[in-house]
Amino acid sequence: MSHRTPGTDTWELALRSKQLWEELATEVDGQGGGGAREKLGWMRTGSLLVGRSSEELGTLDERTKALSQAGIHAEFLSASSLHALEPALSVGKDGGAMFLPQDCQIDAFQAVSLIEKTNNSYSSEGRYREFYNDPAMSLIRSDVTGKVEAVQTSRNILYGRKAFVIASGAWTRSLLHSFVEPALTLDIPVKPRKGHLLVLEKFDKVKLNHALMEVGYVDHQITKSNSTHIASESSEDELGALSVSMTATLDTKGNLVLGSSREFKGFSREVDRSVVQCIWERAGEFFPAMKNVSFDIDQNTQIRIGHRPYMPDGKPVIDFIPNLSNILIATGHEGSGLTLALGTAEMVTDMILGNPGKVSYSPFSIKRRFSG
Repeated sequence: MSHRTPGTDTWELALRSKQLWEELATEVDGQGGGGAREKLGWMRTGSLLVGRSSEELGTLDERTKALSQAGIHAEFLSASSLHALEPALSVGKDGGAMFLPQDCQIDAFQAVSLIEKTNNSYSSEGRYREFYNDPAMSLIRSDVTGKVEAVQTSRNILYGRKAFVIASGAWTRSLLHSFVEPALTLDIPVKPRKGHLLVLEKFDKVKLNHALMEVGYVDHQITKSNSTHIASESSEDELGALSVSMTATLDTKGNLVLGSSREFKGFSREVDRSVVQCIWERAGEFFPAMKNVSFDIDQNTQIRIGHRPYMPDGKPVIDFIPNLSNILIATGHEGSGLTLALGTAEMVTDMILGNPGKVSYSPFSIKRRFSG
């Protein structure tokens, strides 16, 4: 929660989603067998938002007060207090941090695996089936009502009783233009924002006690590669700007996970070594021990690449499509997809069933946000 701002449109959804993750972790803990740590990668590590200048320190102080007033346990730490918590971290004499001791971290791969396994337990009752590698081709409308009643995939026809949900991330825009309704004038301006994460396997040169990110992450600090020009593919791509901010976590297997980058490069899945080098060098500015380590991208490393569904106004779209009353969109979470996942799933369910929402639907509606 350290980079979230009370009172913004996504604040209540983030709070609700965090609560749901905590409830799920408690439930998994109660099942034994390694509990939430083993099955979800769940750890209540707390988080630190760190700064290195007097200006950033002022930002952290204001953010600490705002979160505290919103009921979040937040503490402002001086450089010396921060060093006591994270000896490997260096922020200089003018630095400091905001500490949120109740923040947790989770492993996305393990979480998805657990959810799939749980869902599959309902297969014998006919309540769940997976259709991976069976892409949707078109919608089938009722000859009587005109409502969408099924989805035609490459090998199946899948009927829906109440609604169909399009939760296709950065691909939602193209899907709307082709799969849903070629003549639909509605334009959801979601587009892919590519990111790299660097995973250092069993890395023992830096010891972490908490999840860390620099205050620049809040504004996606803009940096340039000194060694390689990172070009953009379109005039909309901010002239090829690469945003890199230090994030660092230690997972349950002892791997150091470093990030993170953001750039508009279409749907490219290629590893850009210059971006990975930027992530390594940025981390080295906060962890001096890393500057004495020879970095080889091909040795004991994993590079994770993903496409965040970016929205220009910074908040998701969760709503029914006008004139398609049983087609609901959930997309545009950008880098908050995991955090907001359970809150979004609950919201989608409540909207379909006509239940009152635990969180207001209105900030995420289509109405008045887009043309159509």
